[in-house]
Amino acid sequence: MTPAMSPATATRLEKVAVDNGFDRELPRDGSWLSFASTQAALRLWLTAADDLVYVAALSQPHVAAGLEEFGDPIGPPLPDGAVAGRAVAGIPDLHRLVRRAFQLSRTLPDALLRRFERQTATLPRTTEAERLVVQRVGQDLFREGLIDYWEGRCAITGLAVVELLRASHIKPWSECVRDAERLDVFNGLLLAPTLDAVFDRGFMTVAADGEVIVSNRLSEAGRRVLGLDVPLRVRALVTGHQDYLRFHREWVFKQAT
Repeated sequence: MTPAMSPATATRLEKVAVDNGFDRELPRDGSWLSFASTQAALRLWLTAADDLVYVAALSQPHVAAGLEEFGDPIGPPLPDGAVAGRAVAGIPDLHRLVRRAFQLSRTLPDALLRRFERQTATLPRTTEAERLVVQRVGQDLFREGLIDYWEGRCAITGLAVVELLRASHIKPWSECVRDAERLDVFNGLLLAPTLDAVFDRGFMTVAADGEVIVSNRLSEAGRRVLGLDVPLRVRALVTGHQDYLRFHREWVFKQAT
């Protein structure tokens, strides 16, 4: 790594961090600028390898594992506390990498559960009405988490009108035995309203490779009206989705009779 950087480069890196949620600047670590966030647990380090290549180091392995599509991995030496790093070509790519790292840190692996426990710790659960209030808190957090994870776009169509999108549980809320399942961001797809209804009612499911499978119990005419008569695929599935999708295929999907 370059032992020092120009003030102009440092200013650009600081802007990348602040613009993407890292609002706490920490002491430098050699040539690395160091940042934290009041909204996420991730610690971030940024530096410049040269005038064109920028490097981000990260403190959370699950976040680093979710950034494989961004740039190239780098090895040691890394700053103390970092578990992985990635190099990208140019400031725009660095913005995208840091923004995605922030989104993932807010949702994985149990960030939503911890936020739910903090927000509901003092709420009563004696009556049905009180339990519904607690449930609503969880559902709202789950939706926020899916919006972060799927970057505000439908997981199938790419529709980016957040107000229209639905947070669809893969394993239904009522079937989950623990809050950790209900609030696991991998147990959800952010879907356009029609797709949410079809998925929730079991008229479609998703294969392990992301292919959308439509039930034979939905007529050809119904498929055409719903836009399900063309190949569709869920983007960006990872290992964490697979057990939930297997449950949906086995217990929710309407098999042909």
